[in-house]
Amino acid sequence: MKLLLRGLFGGAVQLALFAALILVPAGLLPGGTWSWERGQLYIVGYGLAMFTAVTTLALFAPRSLEARLNRPSRKDQPPADRVITALIISTSLAWFVFIPIDVFYLKLTPAPPLAISAAGGVLALAGYVFVIVTIYQNAYAIPVVADQTDQGQTLVDTGLYSVVRHPLYLGIPFFFAGSALWLGSYAGVIAGGAILLTLIARIVVEERTLMDTLPGYPEYTQRVRYRLVPFVW
Repeated sequence: MKLLLRGLFGGAVQLALFAALILVPAGLLPGGTWSWERGQLYIVGYGLAMFTAVTTLALFAPRSLEARLNRPSRKDQPPADRVITALIISTSLAWFVFIPIDVFYLKLTPAPPLAISAAGGVLALAGYVFVIVTIYQNAYAIPVVADQTDQGQTLVDTGLYSVVRHPLYLGIPFFFAGSALWLGSYAGVIAGGAILLTLIARIVVEERTLMDTLPGYPEYTQRVRYRLVPFVW
């Protein structure tokens, strides 16, 4: 129960942050509104998905949830990943702010039709589920790159990890692209490319760390050839 409450508290803080980043600019911008229905529905939907995901992990994969909540010490995190982590966080937060700015002020592209926006909502949910399934399958899928030898890290090469080496990072771009479409910004889909670049940089650093610290990882890279996208990279 304590783990579940910790997870829900952390999720609630994240949800409140996302709500502020999306809804406050929408309310303050010229031509904007404090009652942006599409943004409000997005926050409600994300909250429901987060509650379901945290509860499921707490019940069926508590080690995976605990790994996500317990940040490793900085001494176990490569200096390069400290920079990349800061870039991932700052780029993601800036992306959320950019969406209402584009929708209500910049209007860089025409708004997607309802069918495209609805498909975006489904895509965002699919990307989020993909991330949660990855976390479920790998109890060592922590938020940063770190040497987890002391935690007894073992190689995971089944499930999604039998297809690509970093499935968690595959779900994230789909989440952001789908979110942009649901919120009404084609430009947001393009801007999500900046987040993808930071994830690619993270993968490069993570691979170096795993090659040095995780037994069997060099052989795993020979069996599963692709890092992120099958037949591409």
